Amino acid sequence: MNNKNRLLIFTALAVYGFLYLPLLIVVVYSFNDSKLNAEWVGFSLKWYDKLFHNNEILSAAGNSLIIAGISALVATVLGTLAGMAMYQYRLKVLPGLVLAPIAMPDILMGVSLLLFFIMLNMSLGLISIILAHITFCIGFVALSVQARMSGIDRSLTEAARDLGANPWQCFRMITLPLLAPGILAGALMAFTLSIDDFVVTFFVAGVGSSTLPLQIYSMVKIAVTPEVNAISTLLMLLTLILITLVARLSPGALRS
Repeated sequence: MNNKNRLLIFTALAVYGFLYLPLLIVVVYSFNDSKLNAEWVGFSLKWYDKLFHNNEILSAAGNSLIIAGISALVATVLGTLAGMAMYQYRLKVLPGLVLAPIAMPDILMGVSLLLFFIMLNMSLGLISIILAHITFCIGFVALSVQARMSGIDRSLTEAARDLGANPWQCFRMITLPLLAPGILAGALMAFTLSIDDFVVTFFVAGVGSSTLPLQIYSMVKIAVTPEVNAISTLLMLLTLILITLVARLSPGALRS
């Protein structure tokens, strides 16, 4: 192995260590028997037990699941339609409109939506969070569906039309089953982004509509206890599971 390869391996290990070592520390200290994170005292599961008896965290987790579920469902429907339109019609304006929320900085997105909801005299709460999450999730679903559409042989639908199938039958029996992995990957991606979002949610959340990331933030402001590490570990585990499912179902969706 020459010096160039050694340098490349060392650089890669240093970068991945910088990225993942803090996450590993959070996981390890979630099992710490001490209330302080200053030193390791011993192995314990008491912080997970305390976590599952914390009504504020459970309420925030319930809100996050409701918001992520509804947002992913609506964004999947709208994103699927947008992705198919982006592939079939090749309009120059449509991709910009659909993908703009992805490229827009989160803080700008949050401020813009907050001002929009205030202009509409809408009360901030779960509804405003759901609408905000739908807005930035549509683009990710559209990208996943568009990537899947590019791999579909259009001669299949043309053959079905020649055999007498109408457009709805072609879509339901041929296009939709072929698009299913891309749609499901986009839905999982939307769910993951929604349940993890903090910046946009921080601006559009109202009283009594705290989500899990907001609850973690409020707990961290006081002290980083092993209970915070425990909830962060569970949220990290859920995110990794969903990302793995997305990668397995549609590898091209993540690369797009």
